[in-house]
Amino acid sequence: MSSTLFRTKKVEQSIRDTEEPEHALKKSLSALDLTVFGVGVIIGTGIFVLTGTVAKNNAGPAVALAFVVAGVVCALAALCYAEFASTVPVAGSAYTFSYASLGELPAWIIGWDLVLEFALGTAVVAVGWSGYIDSLLDNAGWHLPEALSGRDGADGFGFDILAAALVLVLTAILVLGTKLSARVTSIVVAIKVIVVLTVIVAGAFFVKSGNYDPFIPKAQDVPAGDSLQAPLIQLMFGWAPSNFGVMGIFTAASVVFFAFIGFDVVATAAEETKNPQRDMPRGIIGSLIICTTLYVLVSIVVTGMQHYTDLSVTAPLADAFKATGHPWFAGFISFGAAVGLTTVCMILLLGQTRVFFAMSRDGLLPRFFSHVHPRFRTPHRPTILLGVIIAIVAGFTPLSELAELVNIGTLFAFVVVAIGVVILRKSRPDLPRSFRTPWVPFIPIVSVLASLWLMLNLPAETWLRFALWMALGFLVYFAYGRSHSLLGRQEEAPKVDTN
Repeated sequence: MSSTLFRTKKVEQSIRDTEEPEHALKKSLSALDLTVFGVGVIIGTGIFVLTGTVAKNNAGPAVALAFVVAGVVCALAALCYAEFASTVPVAGSAYTFSYASLGELPAWIIGWDLVLEFALGTAVVAVGWSGYIDSLLDNAGWHLPEALSGRDGADGFGFDILAAALVLVLTAILVLGTKLSARVTSIVVAIKVIVVLTVIVAGAFFVKSGNYDPFIPKAQDVPAGDSLQAPLIQLMFGWAPSNFGVMGIFTAASVVFFAFIGFDVVATAAEETKNPQRDMPRGIIGSLIICTTLYVLVSIVVTGMQHYTDLSVTAPLADAFKATGHPWFAGFISFGAAVGLTTVCMILLLGQTRVFFAMSRDGLLPRFFSHVHPRFRTPHRPTILLGVIIAIVAGFTPLSELAELVNIGTLFAFVVVAIGVVILRKSRPDLPRSFRTPWVPFIPIVSVLASLWLMLNLPAETWLRFALWMALGFLVYFAYGRSHSLLGRQEEAPKVDTN
């Protein structure tokens, strides 16, 4: 039984599957498109909120270093993703990589994990977008009925019509074609980056050097907790992370990591890239470098405009401009955040549908969902199914408390991909690799350790919910996926013929 659970799918077979007319996606993306996708999904509300929040609560002005630390953790994973995506240019990202290196069951687990990560991420972002739009409508004197404004604060029936509508519109765009999605994303990302750069340049004129003193505030111990809200590392070892000081920078890094979630979505578009061997590494690493630079600059500006102890935790950047006598920028920042969340939602939805499509093509999910649209060459069936489900979830569910599941899912994928790089190097050294992760196995090992460290700093409650979702995934695999696996049926075919 164990041999069937860990059977691997050859890279050559995965690539051949992409050439079947009924299951082949259209190749239309360039390195620029991939970079835009990466920037589009990474730059969201995190740049406008987390920068100030973490500065006030965890690191002070040294939050800039926390972004560097989190960026380094992502960069380690990005190097591993880049090798896999250029070697195995097939839809599915970490799922496909795991199938080629670790085996079917690990691949199923990571695919199931990614479905949760991207679906929940899409719904959370859609609800956040709805909040910004609702606020802008209120400022214009237009008010939605309370029953259509979401579940939070609703008395009786509550449905977030704006969040659901956004998901459905983006679903339609994704069905019409990935290139159209890339064009829409390019326009929106350009607006978003202009807003961010304007904030950086304008804010630089209001920076006071005294606000950087002390750059690394004196360390403050955090009381150890014993509830499920406490970090897992506390419950396991009794070690409580500290705020501020040098260790506070690493505590802050585990928080601001939320802001980097999404760069791995770029890898899900490998199959739709014209020259994946060259363009995937450029898109993945390039988008990460751009976003890390923007995060660091914004954090330096916001902590220079206001002393970290005076920063707001809800809208720090906007309130910092208000404190300097420039309230007009608050509306400008809200506009940039609302525009930015549109692309985050679209690209997360794109990533999820590609993982679902790849699992379906392998038979682990119903093959009905692996057929592409005859005209648009997009996986329209899973796109429509998942779009409708996520629209309903976003409309009816307050998801803020579940957002950390997105984080743990991403880090888990990082761990699996890093291990997969090492295994595939040993099992298939003959594979042509246009991009090679440097210093293997050192870089993958450091990537695994860094990701595990951040995972241990997440609340135990998040781990419990993650474990329940994984347990459900095991049930689905053994009830359906294992017996319908296309790879399994291909292996059994010769045995049937010989009898």
